[in-house]
Amino acid sequence: MDVTIYHNPACGTSRNTLELIRNAGIEPTVIEYLQTPPSREQLVKMITDAGLTVREAIREKGTPYAELGLDNPDLTDDQLIDAMLKDPILINRPFVVTPMGTRLSRPSEAVLDILPDTHKGPFTKEDGEQVLNAKGKRLV
Repeated sequence: MDVTIYHNPACGTSRNTLELIRNAGIEPTVIEYLQTPPSREQLVKMITDAGLTVREAIREKGTPYAELGLDNPDLTDDQLIDAMLKDPILINRPFVVTPMGTRLSRPSEAVLDILPDTHKGPFTKEDGEQVLNAKGKRLV
């Protein structure tokens, strides 16, 4: 299965999502989006395909969101996309794209909605929360 994750290795949610994909027996294409941001077309498509608004796809915490005045309700989607492309840390993470759909995997187990049921046993997130049981079946 062709799976792409827009990943930030410094983010626990992103690391958990990547490991959930691998637990399904899939080695995804990993794009470290801070170094290789998506194109405008790719970003807009991911947001649309995930069923999000542009504002829902912006990361506020740990970013220059407030300093840039991005909370201004008068800003258009195009202006917000421009800011996200100029400073990719503003793109919320991790986005995952599969033939079964696109998700902003927050929380990380949201990725399970767009993966086949081929998990290889239990999975516990870094914080200790168990997501899959010993048979690879979803608990949350």
